[in-house]
Parts: sequence; structure tokens; C-alpha cells
Amino acid sequence: MSEPAAELPISDARDSLADVVSRAHYAGRITYVTRRGQRLAAIVPAELAEAIERAEDAADVAAAREALARIDDGDTPIPLTELRGELGL
Repeated sequence: MSEPAAELPISDARDSLADVVSRAHYAGRITYVTRRGQRLAAIVPAELAEAIERAEDAADVAAAREALARIDDGDTPIPLTELRGELGL
């Protein structure tokens, strides 16, 4: 069972980093590190971060497969220069 999420000012997080990390690991607590009340980052259990990475990887693979299927069905790929222009790169 995980503890409810917490918010912690960055100065306090710096002073108690070992405890915050231990709570993430052993109790599953997510701690949002804040500055002036604004969330800057989160300390999360490693297994949660790994699950998010796996989900993102799966979504990327699915999107690539979908794009390749569209090309196989006759869609014309967008040239890289055109894509960069659309993205403002």
C-alpha cells in the first residue's frame, strides 16, 4: 500500500533527501518537490518510473507500426524538411 502523495519545498527536500527517497522506495510515496508552491519535479518509486517508461516505449512502437502501415497502404511520408518546418525546428 502506498502513502498519499506529498509536497515538499526544495530546501526541505534537500535537507531530507534520504528520507524522501526511502519513503518512495519502501512506502510507495510520491513526493512533489516545489518552489514557491509550484511543482518542479517528483520523486517517485523506481518501479513507477519504469512502468511509465515501458508504457511510453509501447506507445512509440505502436505509433511507428501505424505509420509504417499507412505507408504500406499508399500514404506518402512527410519529408523531414517539411516536418521540421511544421514543428518550427
